[in-house]
Amino acid sequence: MNKAGEWGEIYVARYLREKGFQIIASNYRCRFGEADIICLHKKHLVIVEVKARGTRTIAAPAEYVGTEKQRKLALTASSFASLNHIGHPIRFDVAEVYFPEADRENYKVYKIKYIKDAFRV
Repeated sequence: MNKAGEWGEIYVARYLREKGFQIIASNYRCRFGEADIICLHKKHLVIVEVKARGTRTIAAPAEYVGTEKQRKLALTASSFASLNHIGHPIRFDVAEVYFPEADRENYKVYKIKYIKDAFRV
């Protein structure tokens, strides 16, 4: 993972905690794939995919979460829920983190766009 991705996940974790999410895992890996952040929110197990980009990106960061990534996230989420005996419905969110182009080395976030229920599988 690159530095922007690492910092993006740190900022999103802070954002989620402030919104009342309970983070239970980060950078979770299994044979099916990897999930950036796994948390509980209200009655859902929430899988958050973090995408960090500069402000001059051509496409929205969420557009980089294609069908293959969605499939892998669904398998990863099911595996995690089963192994940890979590029976909550699973929701998939995407967090877009934007860093200013002129200040990318300092990784000070410009904005976070949080997309609840970004996709269904």
